[in-house]
Order: sequence, then C-alpha cells, then structure tokens
Amino acid sequence: MTTRSWLPGYLALAAIWGASFLFIGIGVRELHPVYVTLGRVVAGALALIVVLLLTRDRLPRDPVVWAHLCFTGLVGVVIPFTLFGYGEQRVSSGLAGIWNATTPLLTLPIAALVMRTEKLTVRRAAGVGVGFLGVLVVLGVWQGVGGAHLSGQLMCLGAAACYGVAIPYQKKFLGHRPDSSGALAAGQLITATAQLLIVAPLLAGAPPSPLGLSPEVAASVLVLGVFGTGLAFLINMRNIRIMGASTASSVTYLIPVFAVLLGVLVLDEHISWHQPVGAVIVMLGVAISTISVRRPTP
Repeated sequence: MTTRSWLPGYLALAAIWGASFLFIGIGVRELHPVYVTLGRVVAGALALIVVLLLTRDRLPRDPVVWAHLCFTGLVGVVIPFTLFGYGEQRVSSGLAGIWNATTPLLTLPIAALVMRTEKLTVRRAAGVGVGFLGVLVVLGVWQGVGGAHLSGQLMCLGAAACYGVAIPYQKKFLGHRPDSSGALAAGQLITATAQLLIVAPLLAGAPPSPLGLSPEVAASVLVLGVFGTGLAFLINMRNIRIMGASTASSVTYLIPVFAVLLGVLVLDEHISWHQPVGAVIVMLGVAISTISVRRPTP
C-alpha cells in the first residue's frame, strides 16, 4: 500500500477521535457514561448499516466471525467507551486524550506475547520503557497521587488497555476474513449495542428521555456516534488490515493534539505543564516501539 492510499484516512481518524473526547465531555454533563456509550454506539451502528445498504454490502454470515465480534464489541467498544465517560467526569477531555496515546504501548506487548502478530525486539521493549516513564510524568507521581483525579486517569488508562487487547485481537482473528471493513465494523457495533441494551439499565437505571436532553448534549452524542464511532470504526478497521495492529494504533500520536486544543478552545480547560511533557515522552516511546528503522543496502 502506498502512503497516499492510507495517509488521508489516518489523519482523518486522528482528528475525528481527537474531537470525540470533546463530545464525550459534553455528553456526560447530563447523561450517565453508559448511556453516552449506548447513544453513540446505536448512532454509529445505524450509520454503518446505511453505508452497507448504499454500497450493497452485507453483514458477515459466518457464526465464528460473530463470536469474535462479540468479544471485540465488549473489549474494544463497551468497556473502553464507558471508562472514558467515567474518566471525563473526573478529568479534562484533553487529559483523557493524552491517556489514549498510551494505546500503542499497551498494544505491542499483547500483540507480541499473546496474539503473536508482532515481534518484541530490544528496541521495541526500550520504547515501552520510555513510554512508561512518560506515564509517570503525566500522573505527576512526585506530587503524590490520589482522589477522584487519579481514579479518572486510571479509568482512561484502563480504556487504553482495552484497546491494547482489542486491536491485535482484530488483526489476528478478523484481519484475514473476506468480509469488508465496513461489514466487520458494523457487526462489531451491533454486538456492542446488544450488550449495552442489557448492561445499561442494570448500571444506570431506566434510560433518560431524549426530549429531556439539551440540544448541545443531544447533538454531541449524535455526532459522536455517526462520526466518532461509525465512520471512525470503518476507517480504523481498514487501517488495521493494511497497516498492522501496532502501526494502526500509532494514530494516537496525533489524537492528544486535537483533544487538548479543542478542550482548551471550546471547553476552556486547563492542563498542568507535566501532562503535555509526559505525553511527548509517551509518544517518543511509541515512536521507538513502532517506527521501523531500515539500514541502507550497499
């Protein structure tokens, strides 16, 4: 694949997912995090079903594929989306975006040691070590940690860890399937919707009336679903198939840039100096871990 074939989608995905943290932050003002997740997943699933109808594509037929989609729907959608929602009740949207940047560091060990879809070299292990140092800087461990702010950050880290499992899992078990990226992405969101319809009332009680939501929150969840979930999942599934799990997850290099800028400009958020510094160290570790170094041939 040439750079021109994947770079536009790669950059678009960074912008879409970077903006998603802004919309999550707005959504949890009036909605329980699990209902923000349900709203965006339903909207995303409907958007992808429309895409399948327009392109005359179809959902997967193999029951084995649907079994894998049930797992990725839970680990790659339901749990991380909800954790980010809980996290943004405690920390800024920009900081949540920074934590999302740890995804490639968490993806690599799972891909190499569990899924066997990547190789863990000395250079990559060193990158993970550098990234872990960046995590400590983001946390500001020298200041002491505790309270709701720490729990919010740990929730965001847990969400990134879920992505670290889901991405190589998709590469290993779904990347070679003949089904289109759109069909697999739609199937993943459909299984996630089914799971959320069971879990959401148990965690948050009866669903709120959409008519009772402010236009700002309703629009945020809709945009989050159609673009931040439906379109983004379609692009991401394609990236995983053509670029590999670790390289595809490196889109998180750019997500914090969009998340922090939008949080500051739109929500008037403030971040401490050590958080962007730690993010830079994390991304340096990700770069060491994922960027291939080729020696020139004589």
